[in-house]
Amino acid sequence: MEIKITEDERLLLADLIDQLRELVLSTSPEGEVDPALRRLYPTAYADDVQHEVEYQRSMRDQLLERRLSHLDVVETTLNDQELNQESLSSWIMSINDLRLVLGTHLDVSEDEEPRFLDDDDPKQHQSAIYHYLSHLLGELIEVASNQ
Repeated sequence: MEIKITEDERLLLADLIDQLRELVLSTSPEGEVDPALRRLYPTAYADDVQHEVEYQRSMRDQLLERRLSHLDVVETTLNDQELNQESLSSWIMSINDLRLVLGTHLDVSEDEEPRFLDDDDPKQHQSAIYHYLSHLLGELIEVASNQ
């Protein structure tokens, strides 16, 4: 699959990949993760704290390893003109993770369409990036479904 994005888009994605990698690798001294990551590690046992702690402990390392692997693939193929199926899947997963984290930060709900913010809103730049990532993800999914 041919990937047609500009150099500016590639630079933006490289920066976002670096930020996401840093964020998913960061934990507090108590082992807490950044609240912006909550959609990357959804709750499995909302009514059972002990099961939830055990689940998160057992699954977090696997999920983290998979996420970092996808980020590595995107980073490695960022300047490629074509992506194979495996690379395309990593792009889809990583772009989706970026959207989830940014959407959490912007407080985007799954029940409503994210709105464009006014130019003077401090989160306008992040909102524009969120919309760009949403568009890119849609394009990547469409290509993947046609292969």
